[in-house]
Amino acid sequence: MSTPRGLTTLHPLPYEARLAERDPATIDLVVIHATELPDLATAREYGERIVHAGSQTGNSGHFYIDRNGHIEQWVALDRVAHHTVGYNTRSVGIELVNLGRYPNWLDSRHQEWQEDITSAQLEALLKLLDALRAELPALQFIAGHDALDTRWVPASDDVNLTVRRKLDPGPNFPWDAVVEASGLERLVPASE
Repeated sequence: MSTPRGLTTLHPLPYEARLAERDPATIDLVVIHATELPDLATAREYGERIVHAGSQTGNSGHFYIDRNGHIEQWVALDRVAHHTVGYNTRSVGIELVNLGRYPNWLDSRHQEWQEDITSAQLEALLKLLDALRAELPALQFIAGHDALDTRWVPASDDVNLTVRRKLDPGPNFPWDAVVEASGLERLVPASE
């Protein structure tokens, strides 16, 4: 299953066939991410890295939306991409190319988000969400990576300080507009 047709450019990761299979009918969640990298090429290089020795796979989303609105699909919907611990089997990962906190992700002195998503990215995201809703009958929820991974970790500049591990898709992500336009319900898990 490689959707949505005509909206995305297929660019499968080299290890896509080694990712666990799943029934797309069980997908009920979309997780929105930001790459926190300078460009799509750098995100691709990270996505191709093998970080799971047993499966010889890496971490990535299913879809990547560049700043100009171009969408690439790196993992088929019938495969489990590694993008959000604890939610991968039930979700689609969508990555927005964005600097975020790059390159000082965990430095306590550099936690400000560097850029908002572009209007082209927002338009492409909404088209993609519409196509996914048409393709995936169980799709009901949407969440940011930051809502699902709320861990605090030692700061890279001072181990006595902690910072949020994940802040994506960013503090200015237009949640109200995306939820309203997509028809999806925002999933905010109970505090742990």
